[in-house]
Amino acid sequence: MVEFVEVPVADARAQRLLAEYFAHRAASFPPAQGEYTVTMPDPVRFEPPNGVFLLATDQDEAFGCGGVRRLHTGPDAPIRFEVKHLWVQPHARRTGAGRALLAELERRAITLGAHEIVLDTNASLTAAGSLYRTSGYGEIPPYNDNPNATHWFGKRA
Repeated sequence: MVEFVEVPVADARAQRLLAEYFAHRAASFPPAQGEYTVTMPDPVRFEPPNGVFLLATDQDEAFGCGGVRRLHTGPDAPIRFEVKHLWVQPHARRTGAGRALLAELERRAITLGAHEIVLDTNASLTAAGSLYRTSGYGEIPPYNDNPNATHWFGKRA
């Protein structure tokens, strides 16, 4: 059973998983799109009430991570949170752990006041795109200038 542990981004386990995530993305990034740009998460953006960072664990072994952070929007705009750095180690894929982690991040975003949840991804991440679509996300116009992204998704919270 997957359990979720809220940790600071600076936690050693979070840093290890983020390093794996970034190394994997850099190695698998489509050459035609240039070089993968690594952007380490700002720890303050992933602390309540601005956001949260989670580890997915199985009997205290962390094998996945991800966070949600509040995006700055206008005073009349819906409160928008963004899913970032959703990563599950290869051995834990196709087990439902990624879907469970995404659902827990959404739940946490709603607890923090989200009206809308958004994320960006790259077309080369076909499994991720499928996960997002089957979790109720629809394509939306770009909301950021992430050089690694080719697709943007959103859904009402």
